[in-house]
Amino acid sequence: MTGTAKAQPLRPDTAIDLAPVGDRSKGLRRKIAYAFLIFYALLMFVPFLWVVVTSFKTNADALRLTFLPDPFVTIGWENAFNNLDPALPKMFLNSAIIAGAVTLTNVVLGSMAGYAFARLRFPGREALFLLVLGTLMIPDQLRMVPVYQILKGVGLLQGTAQYLGVILVLAVGATSIFLLRQYFLSIPKDLEEAAKIDGAGFFTTFWRVMLPLASPAVAAVAIISFQGAWNGFFWPLVILQERSHWTLPLGLTIFRQQFFTIWPDLMAVVAMATLPILLLYVFFQRYFVEGVAASGVKG
Repeated sequence: MTGTAKAQPLRPDTAIDLAPVGDRSKGLRRKIAYAFLIFYALLMFVPFLWVVVTSFKTNADALRLTFLPDPFVTIGWENAFNNLDPALPKMFLNSAIIAGAVTLTNVVLGSMAGYAFARLRFPGREALFLLVLGTLMIPDQLRMVPVYQILKGVGLLQGTAQYLGVILVLAVGATSIFLLRQYFLSIPKDLEEAAKIDGAGFFTTFWRVMLPLASPAVAAVAIISFQGAWNGFFWPLVILQERSHWTLPLGLTIFRQQFFTIWPDLMAVVAMATLPILLLYVFFQRYFVEGVAASGVKG
């Protein structure tokens, strides 16, 4: 007796996973990578959290490895605002003036130099660019004496001119020029040629065409420059002779005595000094990542 076997439908509990093995393993690796990155991000956040917690402790409690303050006090924040010389708002203003000016000069001068190295043709361009990159290998301590003598000779170590001295030393960095040059190289030349056909010169092409297209790299340079100038310690220490002109990093040294450190007061100022940088990264993170990533597309 012969017959035709009928196909039996699969029950839900016997369904077969038709997803390729490679896709499943790729998805597993991605989940592991995300889990590791989240754990690493939280680990990097622990020091800042510890700073905030310590600022609400007493000085005796700050010496113990306890996470929660016992007792919870605000004496550190009160001292940070009332017992500093110069006052904390004054140091914030000094840091903001220097960091803002340094950011502006790095964006303007760095973008102009980066465009010149990327698009203009002139004798010795490559050698000059390598020379600019070579300055990254020269430590600030090595050029401290000649820079100090130059600033002293032109009178930039007295009064409010000290601000200008710090700004001139940090006016443009090789990193800013390099990032912007690399980004300009990644922009198609057809856009420049179209601008030239319309009668635009070098500066008009740079200002109206190339610079707006390089906004991610400009944002990255602005963040890096602001962060470096805001947290800068060496050049403000050398140039700012009067305490009334001190920036926040210099003001932190007030809390370090010969035999002990006032930890709650110090951590309160550190927390306030970190807040502007934190907010800057939160609001401009997308532009920063895009600019740094795109700057390495073409060399």
